[in-house]
Amino acid sequence: MACHPPSSESYTVVIIPLRTGLYSLDALRFYLWVKRLKSIEQEKDALCSGLEILEKGRLWYLQRLQENKARQDNIDAKTGAGCFHGGAAEARPCLLRHRIQRVNGSLGSVMSEPNFTSGCNPSLRDALADSALRWHNTVLSQEVSDKDRRISGLELEKDTLGEKLDELQAP
Repeated sequence: MACHPPSSESYTVVIIPLRTGLYSLDALRFYLWVKRLKSIEQEKDALCSGLEILEKGRLWYLQRLQENKARQDNIDAKTGAGCFHGGAAEARPCLLRHRIQRVNGSLGSVMSEPNFTSGCNPSLRDALADSALRWHNTVLSQEVSDKDRRISGLELEKDTLGEKLDELQAP
């Protein structure tokens, strides 16, 4: 870990008496300087905390990828078509996938905010914009896939109901 934020959220404030009056320009400059340093220190602590969370998240993502690969290999090893079980077994992975997509989207939006990229060089800004567009495309592609599956299910249900209706009208 590159930086360790302090365990407490307190900051030390140093008060240095000035030779000039309280309302002098030097006193105001000093106050603004200390205030700016405090703000930068708080931002550093937040970034260090975020970095630690991202490192833990990276390990978590890698573990989920390994588990996903193992499940995929397990399904591939079985005969396939007769092994599908929907319903409650699908609910947890769907919820997890939704939460992961929300986290990924939040991280993408943080990195693409104008305040974040204002001090960056243009190539980094372009890379972040490209990353945000790719993420948005991924989300939209996933939504299209979900809608396609839903449409296929509804068409299948429609065909089944049509066959039942034909059977009821046939006698």
